[in-house]
Amino acid sequence: MTRLDVDGGFDLHDYRRKLKLRRDDGETTVLDNRDGCLCPACDCEFGRLLVSEADSLSFDSAPNGPICLVRTADQLLVLTH
Repeated sequence: MTRLDVDGGFDLHDYRRKLKLRRDDGETTVLDNRDGCLCPACDCEFGRLLVSEADSLSFDSAPNGPICLVRTADQLLVLTH
């Protein structure tokens, strides 16, 4: 399985065949993990990935499983399991 590489930032295009785009509003992107990629925080398979360059975020509801947060220089990655 492929672990997401966040060294030097996260480049979505490196994983475009492994992740399915659900939503992109220009500042925040939501993707489904369709190829068993591993979380860069805990090394477990994740279900959904949110990538944001926004200064602040709010969520309508929390998922039923664990959440991992990964910070790069320009992005916040939120991974739900």
